[in-house]
Amino acid sequence: MTTQNLELSSSSNLDVSQFQHTPYYCEENVFFLCKKLCESGTADAKGSDLFVVFISNEKKQIPLWHQKASNRADGVILWDYHVICIQQKKNGGDSPHLVWDLDSSLPFPSPLDLYISETIRPSFQLFSEYQRFFRIVHAPVFLQTFASDRRHMKDSVGNWIAEPPAYDPIVAEDGMVHNLNEYLDIHASDVAENAGVDLTSAVFSEKLGVVISHSQLEGFFSQI
Repeated sequence: MTTQNLELSSSSNLDVSQFQHTPYYCEENVFFLCKKLCESGTADAKGSDLFVVFISNEKKQIPLWHQKASNRADGVILWDYHVICIQQKKNGGDSPHLVWDLDSSLPFPSPLDLYISETIRPSFQLFSEYQRFFRIVHAPVFLQTFASDRRHMKDSVGNWIAEPPAYDPIVAEDGMVHNLNEYLDIHASDVAENAGVDLTSAVFSEKLGVVISHSQLEGFFSQI
């Protein structure tokens, strides 16, 4: 990932400082965030209530607000892509769906509706090349199949664009060493028209999940 206070009472005792975070490696940060949420009991032990969300588009230009890496007062920044975790609320409960974004200046975690209104800002008129699309992958699937050897963070002569994490690169359970590009291959034509039964089935079974638009985002997690 590269660039071109409210208060919330939460049942989680986890502070943002307790999570692994390497700037510009949001996909790896979210990988370990999901694991920690499961291990701490904040999420289901198998991560069944967690979803990894890749935000991008064909042009790899997506504006997001309230980002810590921004130099602007409103926190807006133009990422090539971003990755967050969304935790689905428990059935029958009053708690909201939650967004875990280690790069956000909003409360950690944030209710999904707040995150959409403040970070996505769907009411803000954007040119078509800046439209955001969301690839949603079920966390248990992601944790088994995701891999990155960080090749995307090197320039044409092999120098790091941003310093990598100190730990070894993430390798998928099947031995795959790099497939990040597959998750980031997001096009407007990939967007599902309706969040119906087929879409629900796909998000729980497909390696690359499903792709939806911002207008479908909040409703999607209420239907699955």
